[in-house]
Amino acid sequence: MYLIVTRTFPPELGGMQNLMWGLARSLSKLNLIKVFADYHENHEEFDRSVSFSIERVSGMKLIRKFRKSYMINDYLEQNNKVKCIIADHWKSLELIKTKKKKICLIHSKEINHPKGSSLNRKVLSVLNNVDHIVANSNYTKNLAIDLGVEEKKIVIINPGVDPVGEIQQKFLDEAENILKGKKKRLITVSRFEKRKNHEKVIMALRNLKEIYPDITYTCIGYGDEEEKLKKLVIELKLKDQVTFLKDIPSDLKNALVSKSDIFVMPSIIYKKSVEGFGIAYVEAAQYGIPSIGGQDGGASDAIIHEKTGLICDGTKLEDIYSSIDSLFKDNKYLEYGKEAKINAENFLWNRIIENYKRIL
Repeated sequence: MYLIVTRTFPPELGGMQNLMWGLARSLSKLNLIKVFADYHENHEEFDRSVSFSIERVSGMKLIRKFRKSYMINDYLEQNNKVKCIIADHWKSLELIKTKKKKICLIHSKEINHPKGSSLNRKVLSVLNNVDHIVANSNYTKNLAIDLGVEEKKIVIINPGVDPVGEIQQKFLDEAENILKGKKKRLITVSRFEKRKNHEKVIMALRNLKEIYPDITYTCIGYGDEEEKLKKLVIELKLKDQVTFLKDIPSDLKNALVSKSDIFVMPSIIYKKSVEGFGIAYVEAAQYGIPSIGGQDGGASDAIIHEKTGLICDGTKLEDIYSSIDSLFKDNKYLEYGKEAKINAENFLWNRIIENYKRIL
């Protein structure tokens, strides 16, 4: 039996939630599993729909942390069939007292604390006492080593994706209506936060529209930077080129991605926040859409430079501009999109889970 301990799990939305859901579902095909997850409103219907047991832990954040660890420690004492504990975050293992095998996932942002700081020491006290550490990219592995994590414990396993299904025509029609018939189509699906770098994409768009008058940029998401980005669009007179969307059905989001030409998210490092991998690049690739990612972080694990997309310096406006321009020139994005779709098959869960089986 495998025990999965996670702070992020559906029906809550997000990249980590999708990762832990895909991992749990894939492992449930191999062995009996039980999930300890944080409480989320309307979880009952979701929990009833799965084939494994989910224990939800409620309460204020600090109290929840102690309640969950108490419940897990108690469960481990009473169930000797548990072979391994798999955690989404070092904090999920911090108070777990057991000699059973432990695997911890790391993703860059949560371990990126100055070497020698109190938080760094806490991270190391957990990670250097587990059996395996799963880094989501080469970048995350190297970051962990630089911060003092034992290299021999680290294995790189990229996040997985599910096969995409056929999109209903009504959503494709709605996507076309939103895109207003424009032919040069950029899209980003992510939170509106500094490291995602929407700002510089919008600034590059100001000059790109002089070359490509029919260019459009669709931004799907929400976050702290939303209002600032909308003001920037008005200042640069790009209201006809930029569309902001949030809280839309996943089918419509997928339709918009499939109808776009380039997925653009040239992420940067902002304070301690960094893109550990970027599953959104792979999700776009499944629809034959190439990506432009930033050189800071783990995007290069998801994007093969000059084959399935481009890796650029997200801190330089001219680099973002030239990357978009080069993909539109001679319709280069079509060639890269074909390769991206082929490469995306390497990230399907039925292949990714084989890497977990080797360490389990």
